[in-house]
Formats: sequence, C-alpha cells, structure tokens
Amino acid sequence: MKNFRKLLGSVREFKTPAIVTIVLIVLEVFIEVVIPFLTADMVNAIKDGAALGGVLKTGLFLVLLAVLSLSCGAAAGYEGSKASSGFARNLRHDIYCKVQEFSFENIDRFSSASLVTRMTTDVSNVQMAFMMLIRIAIRAPLMFLFAIVMAYLMGGALATTFVILVPLLVFGLVMITRKAMPAFRSVFRKYDKLNESIEENVRAMRVVKGFAREEYEKEKFGTASRNICKDFTYAERIVALNSPLMQLCLYCNMLFVLSIGSKLIISNRGATIDVGQLSAMLTYGFQILMSLMMISMIYVMLTISAESIKRLAEVLAEVPTLVDPENAVCEVADGSIDFEDVSFKYSADAKNYALYDVDLHIPSGATVGILGGTGSSKSTLVQLIPRLYDVSEGSVKVGGRDVREYDLETLRNKVAVVLQKNLLFSGTIRDNLRWGDPDATDEEMEAACRLAQADEFIRSFPDGYDTKIEQGGSNVSGGQKQRLCIARALLKKPKILILDDSTSAVDTHTDALIRAGFRSYIPETTKIIIAQRVASVQDADMILVMDNGRIAASGTHEQLLASNAIYREIYEQQNKGGEENE
Repeated sequence: MKNFRKLLGSVREFKTPAIVTIVLIVLEVFIEVVIPFLTADMVNAIKDGAALGGVLKTGLFLVLLAVLSLSCGAAAGYEGSKASSGFARNLRHDIYCKVQEFSFENIDRFSSASLVTRMTTDVSNVQMAFMMLIRIAIRAPLMFLFAIVMAYLMGGALATTFVILVPLLVFGLVMITRKAMPAFRSVFRKYDKLNESIEENVRAMRVVKGFAREEYEKEKFGTASRNICKDFTYAERIVALNSPLMQLCLYCNMLFVLSIGSKLIISNRGATIDVGQLSAMLTYGFQILMSLMMISMIYVMLTISAESIKRLAEVLAEVPTLVDPENAVCEVADGSIDFEDVSFKYSADAKNYALYDVDLHIPSGATVGILGGTGSSKSTLVQLIPRLYDVSEGSVKVGGRDVREYDLETLRNKVAVVLQKNLLFSGTIRDNLRWGDPDATDEEMEAACRLAQADEFIRSFPDGYDTKIEQGGSNVSGGQKQRLCIARALLKKPKILILDDSTSAVDTHTDALIRAGFRSYIPETTKIIIAQRVASVQDADMILVMDNGRIAASGTHEQLLASNAIYREIYEQQNKGGEENE
C-alpha cells in the first residue's frame, strides 16, 4: 500500500472522474439490491390477485430502475476508463521524466529492457488494478453487504445457508489465489529477459545475419517466451478453478433455497415465506456469490499488480546521484581542464578502482590525444569531465571550477561529447543536427557539416538535409553516422569537444581533414580525441597513454616515441602493418 500510495500521486487532474465513478457505482449497487425487493412484492401481489393496473405501474417503475442502474453502470464505465487511462498516462510520463533525471550510475542499476517493461507491461497492470479499485473493489463489497442484509430481511432463517457457503467459498478462493501468486510474480522477471532478447536482437540484427545466427536467436526468444507461457498457463489453470467452485456454491444455494423454501411455502401457506421472497432469495444468493467471485478476481489482480507496483515505485523512489548544487555556477569561463588526485570506481561497493591517482592539467584550446588498450579506462576518464559520473576521490575542474559546482545543464552545454557508440534518432538529418542547437540556422548546420566532412555526402542524397534517418541510423554507414554526430556536437559551440573513438569508421584522409578543420575553425575549443590510431593524435599538443586506469605517460609524439615503450610499440605495430599492406 505504501508503494501504491506513491503511485497515486500520478492521478492528479483525474481525481474527479475517479470520485464520480465511485459515486455512480454506489448508486448502481443500491438500485440493483432494491430491484429484487420490489420484484418480490410484485410477485406476491400477482399471487394474491392484484389488479393489472397496479402490476403495470410497479413493472414500469422496475423498468425505470433497471434503466437507471444501466445508465449508472455505463457512466461509471466511461468515467472509470477516463480516470484509469489518465492515471496510466501520467504515471508513464512521471516515470519517463524520472529516468531522464538519472545519472549513468542510476541507469546502470536498471537494464534498459527492464525500464521498457516497467513503462509498458507494468504500467498496464497498474492501470487495470486502478480501474478495478474504483469500480469492482467498490461494487463487490457493497453488493455483498447489501445483499446479505436484504437476504436476511427477506428470507429470515432461510438465509443461514450463506453461513455455510460463504466461508467455504472464501476458503477455496484464498487457497486458489495463494497457489497461483508465485507463478504470477515470477512472470515479470521473465518479461525483462524476453524484452532484453528482443532489444539485443533488433539492435544487433546486422551481426546476427552476418554470423547466420537467426535460428539461435529464434530459439533463445522461443525459450524466454515458452517460460512465460508456462508460468502463465500454470497460474491460469489454478485461477480457472474459481469458476467451478463458484458454480458449485451457486447451485448448492439454489438447491437449498428451492427445496427448503418450497417446503415452507406449502406447509405454512405463505405465512413464513412466500413465492416473492423465495425468488428474491435466489437473486440475492446469486448477487452474494458473484460478489465474492469478483472480490477474488480483485485479489488476484491486485496481487499480480503488486509486483508491478513495487517495480514502478522503485523507479520513482530512485534518487539521482547527480544533482545541481545550491547556488550553482551558470557560466563556464574557458575550456581548461584539471584532474587533481582523481580516483574513481563505478559504485561505492566496487572493490577495484577504474581510475587511480590521476593528475592532469589541460590548458584551454589545447588538443589532447588519448591512447591505450581496451579496458585502460580512456572513456571513463573523459566521462568525468561533463560529470556523467562523480569522482570517488579528488576533483575535476573545468574553467577553474569543480564540475560539482556547476549547473548540470550549463556544464553539459559547454562540453560536447561524441560517445563511442554513435546514435542517431528517427527523423531527418536536419532534426538530428538540431539536437546540438534547436535554433541553428541552415547556414550554421551546413558549416558544422563541412567541418565534420559530412556536407558532401548529405548533398548526395536526393532529399539532402531533409533525408529521413531510420531508427538508430540504420540507413547510413558507420562513417557517415560518426560525421553527423560530430557535426551535431559542433553545433553546441562547446568550450570542450570530446571525441571518444568517434572517427574509427572514417578513412585516414577524412580523419585528417576533420582534425585540420578543428585547428582552423575552433582553435579556442579544447579538443580531446580518444583514438586507436596513432595518426589520429600524433599532431596533438599532448598525448596521454593510458594503462590499467592510470596515465602511464604524457607528452608530444616525439617525446613519447623516445621515452615510452607502450607508445613506441603501438606506433611501430601500426606503421609495420601499413608497410606490409602496401
């Protein structure tokens, strides 16, 4: 309930439809309980030889009540669907906005597949639970209580049948739901695995086809799907026992009421109970047992939704690890960067540090190259500059101020990062470029694309800058994607530009043209280039050699050739490879 109350904050402007739904349900139940009472009086009146006019008058009144009850039910359905759909919309919006506030550290705690499941399947389950709470969860208990009272008023001692049947039915329903719940709970974890399988397959479709692994992926997906189906089938088979149990109790009630009631009518000549009361008892018995059936459905649905509620509450309760400080600095003076005794690990519980004792000072406008083997923490180093993570020890300064003192939006607007995994969004090339600057003019976009060596291939497309980019940029090559991402970063007019192995898919000539453009057009911007090729960084003002989370050496190309064995080995291997290829 604590978690559910946390989610109820998303109801907001849909409180009124929810309250109206409850009022309409109460009115509908009251009318439905009154109808059998009036029907019993009409049956007794007919039996006693009442005039046709009186019978018709009572009949018309019953029709009016039935229409009113139907209208209340229909209106409750409309208002309830509006309230539950609006609640789901707000909840999905709140979770999405919350995820946007997450740092990389927060996102690392949830897989992307799990977040997708939570915002789709889990929200749908909670929406259904909310709908049941404002409709069936109000209707069923009220109907049960009202029908019990009316049954005793109409049938007296004959209503004692419910003393036996109700506990029996309640016991059976509780046992059924308790048996089914573990299977329902396990399904949601398996949904995460299913979505993860789909996400990986779609993203890596070229790899799957390149290695002819379609059958393997089909089998992996089929296994995940079968596991979900197995759990759901098991749970549904158990829950399906609700219906025969309900029917058994219903027919036992009918048999008891008809046999004992008929005997009382014949033996007492209607003095204790009459035909009208007997028919009403049958109706109230049906209402009572159906109410219990609905209560059991609510219990099942809420128990299923409890896991979804918990998973959604986890996202909403997650505290972003990176927040703006009080009196945040909103101006970045220049592109200077200082690492002072920096050590970093990805979580407080991690045993090993990803970076150790980093001391680094980069003047504004300098070009810095970073080389190192896989796992040497090159990307980790540069991710601390725009404060994608916070340092564990020491401090990182930009423009002479600790990055933790800056307003996050200000800092990240002045630090443009082209990450190792380039990503384009669905839309036109122009739409993607405007991620860098929503107000960029056509001339500014073209200038940035010329600098990134992208203008020529863009103009070769029939639609030019209005060319449609498919999801993930699947209709452009890796090199074209990289150049578009670089142009997008340049439109931010950053004081620091970080290229995290972002020219690996372009040829050396194009790479050289991009770097030459940087020197000519953005001389005051600090440029950090992570690369695998020595040729991409050898003309940098400073080259860092990373090894096992440390800066093993720094200097110019000539200095490192003379003094550092790692750099010299990389250089010689790449040059030797080039000579052999020639």
